[in-house]
Amino acid sequence: MPQQDIRPRIPDVVPARLTPPEPEPVRRSLVSYVLPVYNEEDGIRAFHAELVTALGGRPELDFELVYVNDGSGDGSLTILKDLAKNDERVRVVDFARNFGHQIAITAGLDAARGDAVIVMDTDLQDPPRVSLELVDVWREGAEIVHARRRSRQDTAFKRATAHLYYRVLRSSTDVDIPLDTGDFRLLDRRVADELRKYRERSRFVRGIVASMGYRQAEVAFDRDERFAGETKYPLRKMARLAIDGMTSFSTAPLKMITRLGFMVLALSLLGIVYALAMKFFRPDITVSGWTMMMCVVLFLGGTQMLSLGVIGAYVGRIYSEAQGRPLYLVRDVIGGDGER
Repeated sequence: MPQQDIRPRIPDVVPARLTPPEPEPVRRSLVSYVLPVYNEEDGIRAFHAELVTALGGRPELDFELVYVNDGSGDGSLTILKDLAKNDERVRVVDFARNFGHQIAITAGLDAARGDAVIVMDTDLQDPPRVSLELVDVWREGAEIVHARRRSRQDTAFKRATAHLYYRVLRSSTDVDIPLDTGDFRLLDRRVADELRKYRERSRFVRGIVASMGYRQAEVAFDRDERFAGETKYPLRKMARLAIDGMTSFSTAPLKMITRLGFMVLALSLLGIVYALAMKFFRPDITVSGWTMMMCVVLFLGGTQMLSLGVIGAYVGRIYSEAQGRPLYLVRDVIGGDGER
């Protein structure tokens, strides 16, 4: 009798048909705009309209527009609220008071979430179409893209002083600050994150960015006239910004005090030698003591006051930093989901 196979029968396994995984959607780059606003009610709508028109030509990118209301005293905030209501890309950071342009830029960088962050003013002197040229250079590999002014529609005095200041600052510091550039620039996400770690109060953002290194590039453009209103950087604020830039990245003023001291000492020695020589070799000629004494006293007094002023500028920075107060206070964030 044939032997029966008692091994368990294993059913035939039909391999399941594998469904190929769906390709992951390509992530679109997000570009954030940081837009400080201070009393710009006359031109903010025109700026926003021109910016939106320029962005419409780049459907492959996503954008967010972070307006920072720097304590405006006019109707700027009302207009910004209306823009946020009608454009989901708009987010408004409303300061509790005016903290200044450089602090407003800092707050915008703190709020921006894009893969790249563009900082520009809202007075239409920096054309929105140029910002997309910065994006093109960034996509080619640059991590910081400066917008360099090829020409500017300003007064002759402002052009001359700006031209001189940037060259003096560059020659007196170890930081290679690009000539003829303002705060209009693009920062890669990595650079923006590192820049957020810099929390000094007397800020000179363009100098900080230049000192960070990374791969930097420039895009030249022609700066337009202001669309409406008056400049928010009169001579007093420009002088303050210039002092912040000089004291933030250079000790040249302190070195100049030392040189001035040696010069005054040399002049004093020459005066002493002259007075003694006239006393011993030409006693018949009287040296006018009162006039000489007044000149020397006034010269030394002016030199001392200038020296104390320079030292005071550096001591004031130390005092401000030692207080450790917040850089800014936000009253409200309008639009967007509020996440950072």
